[in-house]
Amino acid sequence: MESTGFRVSRSKIEYLHYCFSGRDEAGGEVTIDGLSIPKVKKFKYLSSIVQQNGEIDEDINQRIKVGWQKWKQATGVLCDKRMPVRLKGKVYRTVVRPAVLYGSEYWPIKRLRFKG
Repeated sequence: MESTGFRVSRSKIEYLHYCFSGRDEAGGEVTIDGLSIPKVKKFKYLSSIVQQNGEIDEDINQRIKVGWQKWKQATGVLCDKRMPVRLKGKVYRTVVRPAVLYGSEYWPIKRLRFKG
């Protein structure tokens, strides 16, 4: 890769082995120029947490935290009784909701519950 101009930071590089079968398969060691690359169970990619076992709980919890942070930042508008309800709705839809739902289109369905 480096021969084509792509530089790899040997101090920051790590890899994740995704277990498609649901169980951790023992894999070989990954090395670059004799340097062993650490294997991780999760990492953050584009503000989403990718986990080795395919779970999404940690990513969802992170999204909820981010949503509350955005709510707190916008609380001056959202909790002001003098602000029109329509304005509060617009602020919520443009600030809070996207922060919570970012990346949710890629979350796998864990369990379907049908009533009836």
